[in-house]
Amino acid sequence: MPHQIPADGTLLPLMEEFYTIQGEGFNTGKAAYFIRLGGCDVGCHWCDVKESWDAELHALTSADDIVENAEKYPGKAVVITGGEPLLYNLDYLTAELQKREIQTFIETSGAYPLSGSWDWICLSPKKFKSPRPDILPLAGELKVIVFNKSDFAWAEEHAQHVSPSCKLFLQPEWSKAAEMTPLIINYVKENPKWEISLQTHKYLNIP
Repeated sequence: MPHQIPADGTLLPLMEEFYTIQGEGFNTGKAAYFIRLGGCDVGCHWCDVKESWDAELHALTSADDIVENAEKYPGKAVVITGGEPLLYNLDYLTAELQKREIQTFIETSGAYPLSGSWDWICLSPKKFKSPRPDILPLAGELKVIVFNKSDFAWAEEHAQHVSPSCKLFLQPEWSKAAEMTPLIINYVKENPKWEISLQTHKYLNIP
């Protein structure tokens, strides 16, 4: 039977939750509690968590339980990711986390309306389903995954629509890292408004 997910966000399809070190982007190296929600229709063929795509596979979990679990750890930052977390209303979850002085970070493709209250928004747009124009100016960081050479021009298109203070990152897609990383290095040297993001958690062998 399909999930009946309440519109108020008090129940969410939780795929996994774990305490780790943020591995990529602006907050690399910081302790954080990761909340991965199931459900995504963006469909990146290189996605490394394809098991997150079908929300039906992941049990509906009380947002209060998620908050209680996050509160147990000394790192007071939560990263909400997916899947695509903005498929759901995240107002309740983020409000409860922030009441407990836990910072809220989101990683999103920006393909759906923004809900939730955020200390940091990582926008990682995908060619398969473009980000909404109203989310681009709100991003704290724009993190573009580089899978082939055409992604540089695509990254520049999106960089024109974020705020002047937005951090700009280029990140090699893991399976193409050997090929793309040298190109990214050269590109950043020529275009220093960009920085390199690496999936350091994979090098460190942590989740």
